[in-house]
Amino acid sequence: MDAQNRGRAEEIDPADQWVLNPATGDYELRLDQSAGQSPASPPRGPRSRRSAVREATATPRRQVPVQRSRRAANGSDSRGSGGSDPQAGRRKRKAKKAGKKKAMLWTGGVMGFVLVGVSVGAYLVYDRLNGNINSVDVGDAANGGSLKDGPLNILIIGTDKRTGKGNEGYGDRENTTGHADTTFLFHVSEDRTNATALSIPRDLKTDIPDCPTKQPDGSSKIIPGKAYTKFNESFGVAGRDPGCTMRTVKQLTGVPVDHFMMADFNAVKTLTSAIDGVDVCLTEPIKDDQYSKLDLAAGDHTLEGEDALAFLRNRHGLGNESDLDRIKMQQQFIASMIRKMKEETLGNPKRMLALADAATKALTVDKAIGDIPKLTGLAEELGRINLKNITFTTIPVIDNPNEKVRATVVLDPVKAPQVFSMLQTDTSFTEVKKKEKAAKGKQAALLKGPRAEASAVRVDVYNGSETAGAAQKTLNWLQVEKGVLKSTNKSNAPEKIAKTTLEYAPNQADQARKLADLMGLPATALKKGTEDAGEMQAMALTLGADFKGEGVPISGPVKPPEVDKVEADKKICAK
Repeated sequence: MDAQNRGRAEEIDPADQWVLNPATGDYELRLDQSAGQSPASPPRGPRSRRSAVREATATPRRQVPVQRSRRAANGSDSRGSGGSDPQAGRRKRKAKKAGKKKAMLWTGGVMGFVLVGVSVGAYLVYDRLNGNINSVDVGDAANGGSLKDGPLNILIIGTDKRTGKGNEGYGDRENTTGHADTTFLFHVSEDRTNATALSIPRDLKTDIPDCPTKQPDGSSKIIPGKAYTKFNESFGVAGRDPGCTMRTVKQLTGVPVDHFMMADFNAVKTLTSAIDGVDVCLTEPIKDDQYSKLDLAAGDHTLEGEDALAFLRNRHGLGNESDLDRIKMQQQFIASMIRKMKEETLGNPKRMLALADAATKALTVDKAIGDIPKLTGLAEELGRINLKNITFTTIPVIDNPNEKVRATVVLDPVKAPQVFSMLQTDTSFTEVKKKEKAAKGKQAALLKGPRAEASAVRVDVYNGSETAGAAQKTLNWLQVEKGVLKSTNKSNAPEKIAKTTLEYAPNQADQARKLADLMGLPATALKKGTEDAGEMQAMALTLGADFKGEGVPISGPVKPPEVDKVEADKKICAK
């Protein structure tokens, strides 16, 4: 059974019992002891300034149309196109017996907020929104830099921490900060023409590095790393902060992380309600009586609040009960959410304020973007991206070969490095585009001309990178996979170098072009000499710090690797 088809029937993943408190405007947990009863509303006393502003600026809720997804009061399914009663209210939830309940926080709304990409300007109630934001000092884990120049890499973290009145001890029994349950690495191209949201499976086996972590008293403490463990332990476990997740992602992907954004469990409910729901499409019905309690007919639905969270957390209602399949549904949901924000939220002051208020309450960010002007500046940068050039995909993985019972995954040894190379070289998944600005004129012309056969290429391989054994691995790959038999391992170069180079003589130009094609070398890597080489003289290939592995093009893939992906501008029906 492959990674896509692996089920996790042993995990308990129930839907949560959340209701809207009319006095505060927030979703709160219906406690187990309230089974069979409507949640008690606190006496309505004097309203806080925040509540008053919320009520004064909130968009009036429209009547629920027949096709709108709701749980009917009589317990029957009111979703889809048939059997719906527009006057039906929410069915009262039966409280669950106490037991192990695993939470999942969805950060789609937060990503959607930053992707709206518009200066809300006059719509911002500055003090109120700025006071909503929490920030964390993660030290040098954040690459930082200008929001205006260069590519941007933002780590979006969803934890399984539950916040809000009535949530004490629920889901997170040890009362920790939670775990990295849902994580995206969001890469924005240097020219702001495209972006890639890369999902990182929570059960991916990886190494967590030692993490310097800021303590409440201002001191710094080194949290020891852990080898070959699940990715979701990079946050929360042993006191690890978001900076540790950032360091783990950089080590895993080779991509420096500039900033992080993290949201709490309630975010998906409040954010989807702020935009009056998110449209989803199903090719097949989803029915999960035991866990999420999700019951959706095939067809179109508009989900918000509790229904939206159940949809995003659902796994057991899917055919394979796979967490990877759930990730696909989440990606489709976020793409739809972004479309709705772009098409219906912009230009609506009340809805914009409601969304901004909900989003800033949900956010925890690094200090470098910890205020409204910086977040607004970030949103403006992201807003320059056309929806058709925003791609969602997942790190390619395979089932862990070391497990008899498939519970975790490991990197796909071929496809994962190719995907990482796309981000490292700032290459779009929607339109392969090289940013080889230096390779112009005479330098670019070095790649133009005839190519030798692989069997005629003669090359010595030196290792000038930090990767031990890189020269031998590359030699094996060239000989076995590519037929470059006249190749030799010359071990370590005299010194470490940043960029891979290929030195060759004028009469070896056809060999150099062939090797550049095989290795994915940019024109800037070619160093042409002035004197012709002897018949038995070899070219010199020195691997630099930009070398990411044999078979991984240094200049970025010629075409995107074959991976599942979701494009934000397209409506896709989930299966």
